[in-house]
Amino acid sequence: MNLTRRDFMSIMGIAGSTGFLSPAAVASSWGSGKDPYEVPEYGNVTLLHITDTHAQLLPVWWREPGTNIGTRPQKEWGITPHLVGNAKLAYYDIQAGTPEGYALSCMDFDTLAHKYGKIGGYAHIATLVKRYREQVGKKAILLDGGDAWQGSATSLWTKAEDMVGAQNLLKEDYFVGHWEFTYGADRVEYLLKHKLQAKFLSQNVFTIPWDEPVFDPYAIHEVSGRKVAIIGQSFPFTPIANPAYFTPKWSFGIHPGHMQKMVDECREKHHADLVVVLSHNGADVDKKMASQVNGIDIILGGHTHEIMGPKPVMVNKTLIINTSTNGKFLARFDLDVGKGKLNGWRFHYLPIISNMIPADPEMVDYIHKVRAPYAEKLAEPLAVTESLLYRRDNFNGTFDQIICDALREEMDCEAAFSPGFRWGYCKLPGETITMEDVMGQTAITYPQVTVTEYTGAELKNVMEQVADNLFNPDPYYIQGGDMIRVGNIQYTMDPSESIDKRITDLRVGGKLVQASKRYKVAGWGAMNPVEGTPVWDIFAKWLRSKKTVSAEPRDLPVLTKNMQGNPGIAFPKEYDL
Repeated sequence: MNLTRRDFMSIMGIAGSTGFLSPAAVASSWGSGKDPYEVPEYGNVTLLHITDTHAQLLPVWWREPGTNIGTRPQKEWGITPHLVGNAKLAYYDIQAGTPEGYALSCMDFDTLAHKYGKIGGYAHIATLVKRYREQVGKKAILLDGGDAWQGSATSLWTKAEDMVGAQNLLKEDYFVGHWEFTYGADRVEYLLKHKLQAKFLSQNVFTIPWDEPVFDPYAIHEVSGRKVAIIGQSFPFTPIANPAYFTPKWSFGIHPGHMQKMVDECREKHHADLVVVLSHNGADVDKKMASQVNGIDIILGGHTHEIMGPKPVMVNKTLIINTSTNGKFLARFDLDVGKGKLNGWRFHYLPIISNMIPADPEMVDYIHKVRAPYAEKLAEPLAVTESLLYRRDNFNGTFDQIICDALREEMDCEAAFSPGFRWGYCKLPGETITMEDVMGQTAITYPQVTVTEYTGAELKNVMEQVADNLFNPDPYYIQGGDMIRVGNIQYTMDPSESIDKRITDLRVGGKLVQASKRYKVAGWGAMNPVEGTPVWDIFAKWLRSKKTVSAEPRDLPVLTKNMQGNPGIAFPKEYDL
């Protein structure tokens, strides 16, 4: 397949023009009389923030979770980010059915997706970034919260070089990481030293055994006669959530004590007027860290793919946001920074709805060029889905459900596990699943499929350990993924319980699990080096054989009754509530 630029632009739905839609067109699409991307200028510093784009150069479908459970005492249930569906819309006073409602909620997703279109895409992000840079000039600082180099075929096959090129075209200023480290320390260091133009910062990554900082912990960015300190916080659980053998000589952690030292150093040594933390902690960890570390003005957060807008969270005197995923939002802080203090601020949470933002021609040309060598392989049709396929949810997403089906059938196993990753976009009913879509759910550097015989006791232990990573009441023990996906495994769960007590009535194929009996389970994403076929090959083979697939929510836990009324559950009937 020789995909021309004209063909490529047609696929993207790009008119090829520059600038924004006319006010009349915007009003017609958005339902208001003004351009929703028009932001009044304010103050002397503007922060622009993206995070967790997961290597999606093109616009994608992205459904917000229907389940994002808060398990702390009931009085805390109504606190962001653990709100979904109508509860989230009510919290932010957003009307259902509007473009903002489509961006923030899972409700009526299929209908609204057809109405408003895909989200994200670097060419659309670039247009908005350029617009705001033209507006505010050198007052703008563009910060990337990480997880930019992983999640697509082309990023995997180019070892992240395609994404570095896109970041450079955006002219990003600062960057932190997580999945970036799964390319290995040598590759990360090479790209940061020789390719990436943005400054990579991390105050919480140290050498082993000497405890020397691997990266610069912070930078002092002078703008408008003010000193803005940017402190980097990479994902603290990298060698736990991902294989440690990728970074064997580096240690990670939250390190709130060292963060306090860095904040104090920026304030006292460098006389910073504003302290910003560019974080990949995850929302709950950011909130706890803000309660322990004094002197941080703003935390620009990522990792857990949460929507924390259109109004920030305030913990002590620290403003905290998270900026979703897949390029779905651009966050903008306009700040009045005085000498040594933040006098005032305005915040704008801007959904990147691709139908409403023309693509930047320069970025379009780059994306076409970098994808061209892989176009034929990416476009291979495999099967048609008759139902909505999605991943992001606390429990089984329908995309992971069919991955588990493929693993069980192709590996001849009675059960399957699939990792609780939060990346991976959607496919709408009636769409063709291509090889690119398969890679969009599986593109990792440790993809081998394994078959393991677990005892019933081991099965329960695996699931209890993962559940504790998701539902531990102490945010510093939460790693930020979702519950392990299961195939042909049924269980009852009480997320508010403690470890080893959350899962009861565990079954395989409807039969109660016996502690000493062995069960043959297929899985992928092993934490140790293993031999095996990449999961994408197995999944693609299965899809080719099926031609058509359908997946309704299945193998979901039965939730205990004390989860009734939790605003982190949009569809309680799915869990027998």
